[in-house]
Order: sequence, then structure tokens, then C-alpha cells
Amino acid sequence: MAIQRMDNVGIVVDDMDAAIAFFVELGMELEGRAEVEGRFADQCTGLDGVRCDIAMVRTPDGHSRLELAKYRSPAAISAGPRNRPHNVLGTHRVMFAVDDIEDTVARLRPHGAELLGEIARFEDSYLLCYVRGPEGIIVGLAEQLR
Repeated sequence: MAIQRMDNVGIVVDDMDAAIAFFVELGMELEGRAEVEGRFADQCTGLDGVRCDIAMVRTPDGHSRLELAKYRSPAAISAGPRNRPHNVLGTHRVMFAVDDIEDTVARLRPHGAELLGEIARFEDSYLLCYVRGPEGIIVGLAEQLR
């Protein structure tokens, strides 16, 4: 039996509204918000007393989603500094294809995005960059050159 698809990537956030605003500015669409709690949530996460606000955002094509989660109980635990470098084990990035990388970076800056390096050209194929987004997550941006 093979997997059907990748359904979503989960990101635990402290400021749900700011995270939603960041990803909506990027071009994602808010699919919905809900509160999750109860026995199934405890069983699924391996935590006791889960009470969590979630928001699902999706790409415009409807094929990719991020699940943003704000834990009310038990409280979220910091995994260390939010400005970790790109080469930390177990973390990497989420990457999005964009139409105009410079415009995208400019629109995300007011939402706290900061470039990790600079916009770089990969041969005659792509412009690429990494920005630090909500909760320190690294978000990759790729503009295919025509």
C-alpha cells in the first residue's frame, strides 16, 4: 500500500493571527479555524489535556496545506532559539513557488520576514531565497525563470 498524498505540514505557533496573516500575505488561503480537544486529541498527540486552536491554510491550487496550531493546554515548549541556522538537524524549511520573488519578500517584510542570506540565482533556472517567518520557521521561495 502506497501513500495517497502529503496532506499537510504542521507548525506550532504562539501568535496565531500573525502566522495566518504571514501565510495569507504569501498567497495562501485560510481554509478554516477550529478548536481541538478531547480524548482523540490526547491519543493522537500523546499529550494529556490537549486544548489547541488550529487554522488550516492552503495554496491557491488546493494541493498543499499548512496546519497552524496554538496550544492552550499543555503549553507549547520552546525548542530553542528561533533564529536557528539552516543546517540544524530535524528542521529545514517549507518551500513555495512564487511568481515574483522580490515582490514576495517585500510584501512579507512587514509581517516579520527577514532574509537569511540574499536572493540567489541558480543557473538560468531559478531565483531562490530563504526567509525566516513565524516562530522562526524557514520559508523558502523559488521563482522559476522563463
